[in-house]
Amino acid sequence: MQFWLGASFVETGQFVELARASERCGIHTLTLSDHIFYADFDSPYPYSKTGVPRWNADTHWPDVWVTIGAMSAVTSTLRFAPNVYVAPARDLFSVAKQVSTAAVLSGDRVTFGVGVGWCKEEFVQTGQDFHTRGRRLDEMIPALRELWAGGSVEHHGAHFEYGPLSISPVPAEPVPFFVGGDSEAALRRAARIGDGWMGNRVYPEERLDAVIADLRRYLREYGRAQDDLDIIAPLAVMPDAATYRRFADKGVTGTLIAPWWLATPQEKAEHGDGIELKVATVERFAEEVIAKI
Repeated sequence: MQFWLGASFVETGQFVELARASERCGIHTLTLSDHIFYADFDSPYPYSKTGVPRWNADTHWPDVWVTIGAMSAVTSTLRFAPNVYVAPARDLFSVAKQVSTAAVLSGDRVTFGVGVGWCKEEFVQTGQDFHTRGRRLDEMIPALRELWAGGSVEHHGAHFEYGPLSISPVPAEPVPFFVGGDSEAALRRAARIGDGWMGNRVYPEERLDAVIADLRRYLREYGRAQDDLDIIAPLAVMPDAATYRRFADKGVTGTLIAPWWLATPQEKAEHGDGIELKVATVERFAEEVIAKI
């Protein structure tokens, strides 16, 4: 079982220290979320019952790739991933250059978590078509793989037309693609062309069992083996080594954690609510759970 740190809503200045602590404590991958701006969105937020986002205008959303570059400079084994990057809200070559550079600077420690996004306003402001975002992502993923392989490539598709051309630098190893979202389209995309699937909500066991069953069915449909796809899921369970082993037996490769959300009153009193609390709770999680698995 891999433990991925879900660092959504973390203040920008805390990421470097949090990365150091994560590596020290045995965290596999540190994840951070992606949004371009805040506004009074008309688009309903799909992960709350009210459709209203859980953040406000003061919430930090630092650029994913700049932040990963800073964290990779102070670590050597910790991996990094957006959960998830709204790639079709950007143009193909900006995405290709940013991810490739981050992968090279980190020594191939980047996993590319991607999703189609829900916020139409972001697509409008970046000049990308909201209504074709899924089809463009389906074409974007193999196009990015070709660009990152190095050498001169060309592409003639429904949404992207270019070449022959090349980009540099390119990673020494392939960048894994992990697809986010739990709609049928997202699960099918993960099973068809992804290296992994990432959940972006907390899953009760029954709901996660259904997602895993769907992923396995789609993998069979596309002629892929069950172990061709990693499954990273935030779990609605209290931290416990035996429980995590049980989920591993179900096929869950890893889970997302944010231990400071379960800080004890004593920890809050001792450390406040800043980076000290985050580091202390990650250290406790490492001692009580990671060390026992």
